[in-house]
Amino acid sequence: LGNKRLLYEELGVSEYWSVKVDDPQIFAFEIIDRGSKRIDISKVLPNLKIAVLESALQQARTRDQSQVGRWLISQFQG
Repeated sequence: LGNKRLLYEELGVSEYWSVKVDDPQIFAFEIIDRGSKRIDISKVLPNLKIAVLESALQQARTRDQSQVGRWLISQFQG
């Protein structure tokens, strides 16, 4: 991710995610001070919890896409 982070930094990207599909995980990073730090809540999409997206990815392995979509919408509506 190091080279990509440098490219993202040059392009002015403030946040990036790396998704591990085979073992549903999302690693979200905020680019700050010529480096990056892992974040649990998106800075670009306010109040979006990365854990909610990971849960949706996990559910997508065993549930119908429409079921996962409904669940995800219910999470966003609070």
